Amino acid sequence: MILHFKIKTHSIICLIFLLCSTLNYAQQNYKLDGYVKDQTDALPGATVQVIEANLAAMTDSAGYFTFTLRAGTYTLKTSYVGYDTSTQTIVVKEATSIQTKLVSSASKLNEVVIVQNSKKTDIRKPEMSINKLSISDVKKMPVVLGETDVLKSILQMPGVTNAGEGAAGFNVRGGSAGQNLVLLDDAPVYSSSHLFGFFSVFNSDAIKDLKLYKGGIPSRFGGRASSVLEVFQTDGKLDDYHATGGIGIISSRAKFEGPIQKGKSSFFLAGRASYAHLFLKLSDNKNSAYFYDLNTRLNFDLNAKNKLTFSGYFGRDIFSFTDLLKNNFGNTVGSLQWHHLFSDSLSSRMTLNYSDYIYGLELDLVGFKWDSNIKNFQFKYDFTHDVIPNLQLKYGLSTQYYNFSPGIMKPTKPDSQINYRKLDNKYALENAVYIEAEQNIGQHFSLNYGLRFSSFSNIGKETINLYENNQPVWYDKELGLYKMADYIGKQTYASGKTIQNYNNFEPRIGLAYIINDEQSIKASYNRMAQYLHLISNTAAPTPLDIWTPSSKYLKPEIVDQVALGYFHNFKEAKYSLETEVFYKTGKNKVDYIDGAELIGNEALERVILVGESRAYGLELMVRKNLGKLTGWVAYTLSKSEQRTPGRTADEPGINQGKWYRTAYDKTHDLSITAMYDLSTKWNFGASFTYQTGRPATFPDGQFDYLGNRIPTFGARNSNSLPAFHHLDISATYTPNPTSRKNWRSEWVFGIYNLYGRSNAASISFRENADIKGQNEAVRMSVFGIVPSVTYNFKF
Repeated sequence: MILHFKIKTHSIICLIFLLCSTLNYAQQNYKLDGYVKDQTDALPGATVQVIEANLAAMTDSAGYFTFTLRAGTYTLKTSYVGYDTSTQTIVVKEATSIQTKLVSSASKLNEVVIVQNSKKTDIRKPEMSINKLSISDVKKMPVVLGETDVLKSILQMPGVTNAGEGAAGFNVRGGSAGQNLVLLDDAPVYSSSHLFGFFSVFNSDAIKDLKLYKGGIPSRFGGRASSVLEVFQTDGKLDDYHATGGIGIISSRAKFEGPIQKGKSSFFLAGRASYAHLFLKLSDNKNSAYFYDLNTRLNFDLNAKNKLTFSGYFGRDIFSFTDLLKNNFGNTVGSLQWHHLFSDSLSSRMTLNYSDYIYGLELDLVGFKWDSNIKNFQFKYDFTHDVIPNLQLKYGLSTQYYNFSPGIMKPTKPDSQINYRKLDNKYALENAVYIEAEQNIGQHFSLNYGLRFSSFSNIGKETINLYENNQPVWYDKELGLYKMADYIGKQTYASGKTIQNYNNFEPRIGLAYIINDEQSIKASYNRMAQYLHLISNTAAPTPLDIWTPSSKYLKPEIVDQVALGYFHNFKEAKYSLETEVFYKTGKNKVDYIDGAELIGNEALERVILVGESRAYGLELMVRKNLGKLTGWVAYTLSKSEQRTPGRTADEPGINQGKWYRTAYDKTHDLSITAMYDLSTKWNFGASFTYQTGRPATFPDGQFDYLGNRIPTFGARNSNSLPAFHHLDISATYTPNPTSRKNWRSEWVFGIYNLYGRSNAASISFRENADIKGQNEAVRMSVFGIVPSVTYNFKF
């Protein structure tokens, strides 16, 4: 007992001494905080460096940063993608606040020589596996149908692919499209594409920039197993009213912005719509496909310590095939944020999010209508705390409520064979707390480490099926097939009652070893838990895919990823080299039994088996940052596989329990992007993409049964579609680049798929109509050569 008292007393004395030392240390320091913006908007994610103190920080979502420094004179260097770097000398002898305005590289006149640039690789920060793009760069990249596309631009980054032309979603480092968390001003977006992948839901006029985390994901993010894509909307101008727009062959757009109260509050409202279906009506074509969307953002600087913002998005897609089929889907998103500065060292952001994704189908032929949706409400409270000069903490909590409506089926004709049926809604709660730290240790080490604890509860009101041995899928040994098990009873849970609960710790760490000012080696590890599952048996997501929560029979997917990279700026940062290797493993990977039916299935667990996944690869990117010619070359060599072994020794599992390629495995992926400023009037862009063909399963034989030819198939995904590649070019002409008039305009000319490559979206097999018994493969392609022209204006 005496020994215990002495040890305890000694510990208390040490703790008091440590606290006194810290307080004494803090008294010798002063707070330097600031706000980074351009002519209009705050710049979240800008890098601010204090050269003499070897410190670096990134601005938060409102553009703020803070440091704690001893009294003295410092050089402050501020950089941001697409903007010239700012260098300032700051004298700190008391608490100091500054405002830094950055100038867009694209807005400068020809005679201005750019010495600094912010496109170079950040050597010192411990973050890796991250790609940033400014909207000015995105607008220079040629895309299909003449529409600037945020999502298509990230496909030019290493480690990012899609399922082909006209395919929705994107895949990151061998993960599925449903494993990507897409955030618009911090609110989740469930579908990121219009017209089945032809367009992005993000209007380029409404977007400021974007940031994609492929690995080394900070602890403040969670809920998806593969990546996080942050998209930030512009703030709207505080000084005067302006309009921006564009008129294209397929779609047009417009944006209006200006002050609500000059200097203190602002708004913007942007809209976009396609109208190709109107031309179809002129030719008596009853098919139709179009979309429209609206973006808005309101900003209120209440006072020096409080800022309020509201962001909103609404979009819809309408598709019909004559009178036989009608399809509509879209997102509704709203986000309210309150930024508050408690003190020089502590700030916060409180967020309320709402997201609603609807998808529906109507088949007139059978008199059938199906509607479904997913809604979620989210509350987040995040804090940024500068503890000491070399240590910044971020911590917070979040809670989300989900309401899944798997489907309502209605008859639309008196003679319809479909009866009204409503599948039971599913409800869930997802909670999380996190803490992360960014710390500099000496001149050579920088760390970002943290921990996230997440909890997920599948709750009532819901009635679930009960199965023998808790197995919703059973194996028929005689036929050698997996089948849906019969339920042996049902159990009803009252509203709010917990059906199944899951808890997970998700550690994250990133380390940078700074060799010198131009070179560093970085490593990272992160674990991600995903509690929502995108149920889809296609390679690319479609509007009819189903989101469903983890439940009694469906466990959350857990993914671990490690990465190692080397980063180098050379020739005074004119060129940058980024190279990384990564390895990912996952468990509880969803797979489907043969013949699985998903639409209208009220017991999805009866067609699902779970297995494991793995992905690994090498990524390389060489970037030219300065000069009239800029751009990058990105190459990825990777492998993505999954395996679903049998649950017992008597079961073969899927594909005989062997590893097989996932639907998004691409061995080789090469992207070349170039942008050339010929003069103030003309600039050009070009991009080339090459990818290994998407995995597929082709027939390897056939047999006759009662006069019918029945194909047989080999191992799952053991074949490949032909290689995918195309070259796109664009030219932008600005008639009066130095005009001081209110009206300014430009013409954008583009050609997608310049050499007319017929890339295979799919390959089907059929019997030749002229030669009996002779089979043939039929390739389906989406695009040939697609020219486009768009007229953009602003005033």
